Amino acid sequence: MAKKERKSKEREKEREERREEFEERVVHLARTAKVVKGGRRFAFRAVVVVGDKQGRVGVGIGKAREVPDAIRKASDRAKKNLVTVPRLGNTIPHEVTAKFGAGKVLLKPASPGTGVIAGGGVRAVVEAAGVSDILSKSLGSDNILNVVQATFAALQSLQDFRTEAAYRGVEPRRLSPFWYKEERRG
Repeated sequence: MAKKERKSKEREKEREERREEFEERVVHLARTAKVVKGGRRFAFRAVVVVGDKQGRVGVGIGKAREVPDAIRKASDRAKKNLVTVPRLGNTIPHEVTAKFGAGKVLLKPASPGTGVIAGGGVRAVVEAAGVSDILSKSLGSDNILNVVQATFAALQSLQDFRTEAAYRGVEPRRLSPFWYKEERRG
């Protein structure tokens, strides 16, 4: 019996450490309705972004009859969907465009000190990933769910600029940002 209690305490301690490791941000809460025979049945949909500000980020969606349950579900799903984002200093290595549903997002690297030039959904995702200098533009739908998913897809498709240059068949210095010194010399 004492052995089971010790194991459960250890598991609880591990969960607490994992919770502290990530910053959670509720991006959107929506009330949804299902029409049934007796009227409408309401539920809540939560969109949560989780990140460690060191290059790992995840997005999760949760639905439940109560708000706290929806947020908890979304948070758990976001932690299961974590991806590592390649960064170049405090920005992204190259320009990228991604689409999800009708939402389309353009992300561009920015010079140090620029800050995050982005709207609500994009800002939440890139800040959770630890990107502090970036330019962005939402080109398609303004539905926050699709914008968040498109931003997440854009970050997933990022590669080191040297790899991207080899793929495109150009010199790496053509893709590297003008302020990045390493590839500019020589």
